[in-house]
Amino acid sequence: MTETVNNTWLRRSLTITSVALLKRFRPRSGRILFLNSKICVKYGTTVHLRKGITYIVMERIHGIPIGRNWDSRTAESKADLLSQLRQCFIELQRIPHPIPGMVAAANLGKLYEYRISSEPFGPFSSPKEFHVFLRDNITISNNTPDEVKQLIQMQEENQYTVAMIDFEFSGFMPSYWDYVAGMNVNPYDDFWKSEISKFLDPHPKELEMKGLRRKFFGEF
Repeated sequence: MTETVNNTWLRRSLTITSVALLKRFRPRSGRILFLNSKICVKYGTTVHLRKGITYIVMERIHGIPIGRNWDSRTAESKADLLSQLRQCFIELQRIPHPIPGMVAAANLGKLYEYRISSEPFGPFSSPKEFHVFLRDNITISNNTPDEVKQLIQMQEENQYTVAMIDFEFSGFMPSYWDYVAGMNVNPYDDFWKSEISKFLDPHPKELEMKGLRRKFFGEF
């Protein structure tokens, strides 16, 4: 039996109470940060265990992964869902940045992104400083060019997007970041690449830079 971590009756009760009472004020409550009336972010690393059983947040939401049976959906169904996603990302991108220009997690602390580092990193005072970190402080000369869908839940009956999960990786990032990260999906989600540009603005040059970084520096 797995030992329970951070899972006491008091902790669970306090979290539920905090969400109910404080969601209108965009506060921090433990490891939950409310960004606006609809969006809250759990930041930091937390293990979800209940009665010795590990679970993930998606298992607690009444919905199905948006990619399930995607190929069998009609063009109208796909367009409707992608339109909802675009609105979700527009709302996320409109959240005011407390310190414009800073690259940081939602709580302005360290970032968590396993595709970049196995350890937390940052924050950075500017995108330029962040880019220097990405290339491991190596100077680039002037003539040198530089998964998303499994974490989106929807209601099967009315095709309404109900949740976007795994926001431990959320933060204030350069404008191209969502598109580039989404295009570097795992091999099982390769079909998703053809859909991303329908709800996120494409950034082809930055995507090319990402490919070169992965080629010369690896995924981590």
